[in-house]
Amino acid sequence: MTDTIDIIDHLAGIQPETKTATLRDRRPVTREHAQKSWLALFAPAETSEVSLAERFAIATFAASLHAEPQTTAFYAEKLAGSDNGAVLLSTIATLAELSRAEGPYGNYPAGPLSPENAAGPVLAIGEADRAVLGTKLAAGLEHVHLLVFRPRDASPTALQKLLSAGWSTTGIVTLSQLVSFLAFQIRVVAGLKTLAAA
Repeated sequence: MTDTIDIIDHLAGIQPETKTATLRDRRPVTREHAQKSWLALFAPAETSEVSLAERFAIATFAASLHAEPQTTAFYAEKLAGSDNGAVLLSTIATLAELSRAEGPYGNYPAGPLSPENAAGPVLAIGEADRAVLGTKLAAGLEHVHLLVFRPRDASPTALQKLLSAGWSTTGIVTLSQLVSFLAFQIRVVAGLKTLAAA
């Protein structure tokens, strides 16, 4: 199913020959590249750096942090069908529920934006959950939480935590791309649903 659906149409519930489908058809290059991005991230030729289970776990967690139930359910189903996914899913769902926040939080470098600094929660996954997730995925989910709620605090130290937990440089790039793509996808789907309801 991954390679036969247009993911944004699917999540937005867009049917052929509707006004929303017509709007999307006006931007064929945008449609094509969004779909290619999704396929590159979730149906890649190479998964040695970031497994499919890790990709779907990250997507499920990120979508849940964004409080987007339909997208969360879509990726949760994919996760449940992957290696060890059903075991991971329960822990990820609980972590997301407990660590959801408003954001954005974090600190700007000293300067004119400093008055906008805001303290916020930092996800630190406990040992019991870390035992289920594994060191690498647990560190990845902590980083997802940082990127979603505290992007101002992204730093070399945060990246070093990922490297120390077993993420490769290529894997870290993929992790960041997954979080960015999910944010994009969720906003586009929300916009299309609003247009369809207008």
